[in-house]
Amino acid sequence: MRTLRFVHGLLFAACLHAAIASAAPASPSVKAHDIQFAPGTSRAEVSGAVKGYESQDFRLMAAAGQTLQVNLKSRKGALQFNVISPGSNEAMFIGETAGSKASLVLPMDGVYTIRTYLMRSAARRNESAPFSLAVSATGAPLPALPGAQDAKVSGTPFHATASLRCKPPYGAAVTQCEAGVIRRGHDGTATVEVRGPNQLLRQILLVKGRAVASNVALKIDSKREGDTVVVDIDGQERYVLPDAFLSGG
Repeated sequence: MRTLRFVHGLLFAACLHAAIASAAPASPSVKAHDIQFAPGTSRAEVSGAVKGYESQDFRLMAAAGQTLQVNLKSRKGALQFNVISPGSNEAMFIGETAGSKASLVLPMDGVYTIRTYLMRSAARRNESAPFSLAVSATGAPLPALPGAQDAKVSGTPFHATASLRCKPPYGAAVTQCEAGVIRRGHDGTATVEVRGPNQLLRQILLVKGRAVASNVALKIDSKREGDTVVVDIDGQERYVLPDAFLSGG
């Protein structure tokens, strides 16, 4: 029964999140499958095959703070996979550069997509590749504070929204980005979702005021500056998060 309550809660959060987050566009050549763990387990193995430019998506419901592990097995070295977080168009794991095994701390509640595909050279030759994926989502989730403890902004999963100082990627100047926060404690543990120019979307998980994960496959770091936490992504992006925003007043 605990598992059922957990899944229903995640579905509710995912539905709320979908109302404010744009989903990755679907392609006619993408086949989608849902991964469901057997009762009492947190692991599953699935199999499939891709050919040419087609791809297969495997979707899994998981929660912020959990660790997603994916192990790809295939005789075809050109077969790769990416991992995409809920509502994002960018991969938080890119197999072409990171290999056939992923271990990722998850920044957001919702449906994560494991996308399998052939590298362009093999796809161009219309090659085919059978494969298997061993998938697990382990560790205790970091649940959002209930509305009774911290009221949410109507119609959203956020406890607060604000315009925050930021420096987006690609050489952009310092500006203001719109952000929402899902507080998971009163100690700076939270998911911050940032939206900015050029369809920028960043989902950042902080634990006790330290950035530990994001929705992109780039190095993330953070430091304190006065009464703010400054998040740095790959030395190219900066997001200034006030303590009051992260923890509430």
